[in-house]
Amino acid sequence: MSSIDPREEQLFMDALERMPAERREFVTAACGEDGELRHRVLHLLSLNDTRDGVLDRAPVATETAEAAELSVGDRLGPYELKAEIGEGGMGVVYRAEQRDGVQREVALKLIKPGMDTRRVIARFEGERQALALLDHPGITKVFDAGVTERGRPYFVMELCPGEPITQYCEERRLSVADRLKLFARVCDAVEHAHQKGILHRDLKPTNILVVDSDEGPMPKIIDFGIAKALTSPLSGTSAVTLQGQLLGTPEYMSPEQCENEGDVDTRADVYSLGVILYELFVGKTPFDHGPGGAAEIVPTPVHGGRRQGKRRHDNRQREPAQRFQR
Repeated sequence: MSSIDPREEQLFMDALERMPAERREFVTAACGEDGELRHRVLHLLSLNDTRDGVLDRAPVATETAEAAELSVGDRLGPYELKAEIGEGGMGVVYRAEQRDGVQREVALKLIKPGMDTRRVIARFEGERQALALLDHPGITKVFDAGVTERGRPYFVMELCPGEPITQYCEERRLSVADRLKLFARVCDAVEHAHQKGILHRDLKPTNILVVDSDEGPMPKIIDFGIAKALTSPLSGTSAVTLQGQLLGTPEYMSPEQCENEGDVDTRADVYSLGVILYELFVGKTPFDHGPGGAAEIVPTPVHGGRRQGKRRHDNRQREPAQRFQR
């Protein structure tokens, strides 16, 4: 197979981590005016739909053996796999039952066969390390980690059988006060992550699941797959962000994250929270209308690189310094 440009490979992998219906819009926004790059990435995605992943580098026989290594009903140490509940570009998530003295249902995330490149493993390990650093009721907990007999990493975390925060609020017709109370809990969890030096970088309703508890509705932040440490790296192997690479979900990303500026900090998450709050009350994101859709979200500098906008404090402001900070 001919070699693939690193930008194509990274965008392809990032697109695979999204739902199939969201991939074309994501690639269009990420590639901007580079139509040739967009065409190549979309071509890779179309090939992936008919072949089990064009980036798998192992021989077919090995791929088949690894794919058959684990399936629903099998055991991985003390964990029995019960059902597949999610799949992204680099991993698959199972609902599993732990049976080693402690009996409980957990979520087990495992790297997919053929996706165990150095960069993917670094990102996978970074997610596990980020969750291990955090201890908050509003953030999913990590319990265990290991590797399969064939060396594929996995980690075990809290199972969160909840609903996206926007869906939860709409289906139960929560009042404004109840939505604000729920959102405040989300803010507390994000603040905890920031105090621990962890930037999520992909806050959106589908990564904030609400579960019912004895204390009332409890939001749980999940998917720290592209989290960034504000100090030391999250894993021993660096997961390099390529020039022009877009990490995150455009509809919820801050302008500086869209522009791939190197100084992205906690204010990027604050911006995402502002977009989520807007959607909780309006029913759509601020950029969810118009013919361009998400492709028009990625901003371009104006007037010598200075951004325009009213100087008022709002979590959705383009300038990071103009957003609310605690």
